[in-house]
Amino acid sequence: MRFFRPISIIFNFIILYLLFRWAGIRSISIFFAVFIIIKEILQYLFLRRLEKRVFKPINQLKNGVEEISKGNYNIRVENDGMCDLGFMGVLVDSFNEMAQKLQASEKTKSEYEENRKMLIANISHDLKTPITSVQGYIEAILDGVVTSPEKVNKYLRTIYQNTAYVDRLIDDLFLFSKLDLQKMEFNFESIYIGPFMDDLMEEFKFELEERNIDFHYANKMVGDCLISIDRKRLYQSFQNVLGNAVKYGSHQALTIEIAMDRQEDFISIDIRDNGPGIPKDKLPNVFNRFYRIDNERTKDLMSTGLGLAIAKELVQAHGGSIAVTSIEDEGSCFTIRLPIIK
Repeated sequence: MRFFRPISIIFNFIILYLLFRWAGIRSISIFFAVFIIIKEILQYLFLRRLEKRVFKPINQLKNGVEEISKGNYNIRVENDGMCDLGFMGVLVDSFNEMAQKLQASEKTKSEYEENRKMLIANISHDLKTPITSVQGYIEAILDGVVTSPEKVNKYLRTIYQNTAYVDRLIDDLFLFSKLDLQKMEFNFESIYIGPFMDDLMEEFKFELEERNIDFHYANKMVGDCLISIDRKRLYQSFQNVLGNAVKYGSHQALTIEIAMDRQEDFISIDIRDNGPGIPKDKLPNVFNRFYRIDNERTKDLMSTGLGLAIAKELVQAHGGSIAVTSIEDEGSCFTIRLPIIK
């Protein structure tokens, strides 16, 4: 149409020339001349508007599609206000939304691939360390390096601890992989949270007080309410969070306090301890798989680094959330929120 426009203007000038040259009535010639000029002006304005509202966005969309085909998902088609009405505006907005989703998907894919590589590296490291230790102790026993019953017994205990750690790591990996692939089977049931928490806290109280840990539980709710949970999986979530507190706070007079209250449509459960706390810069990473706050210290704790990651996945599978706040040298507070059945 751009190329046709000057040809059309030349053609109209020829018509005007012929009208003035051969038409007998001058007023009619002037009328047609004015009519043709007005028509050309209106046509020019119409085509100019059409170009801005349709052809320009279409050309930008074409360029955008070519960029996306090259793998550049950061491309956006500018909506300058000329195509904000009608189907072209919808088309431009849809294209930008598609490009944004593709970019987010590519980012997620890249992060997933990076996490997969890190997961394999961490698994290899965490399995190799205890296996190497077991191999070394067994070779020492077989080669007769240690002969006294006391040392042999000590070596055997160390071998047992390492094999137990490998067994826990494999169990945690198996559970986490099922959660990650969304193949974990849950047995949800609607229960009243009050009696469930009473029984659960009584069990933990007995276990923790056997280890000389001061444990307190308080139900601050008025009345009771129904929630949908898998008893076994929710128990495992609490066990992982409490186990984390015990591992990092076992060197001091540890106190664990659990309080349950209602917050609008959620049950909020605070698990607070007076342990060493978590450094501020490491706080956002505590729920990451294989993350350990103190790698040197956790070597002695035989931590798999998956406990809190599994706890988070299990709580989210219940439609809830888990968060943590902490102050160094004062303690940490993990908050589990579970939805109430309306």
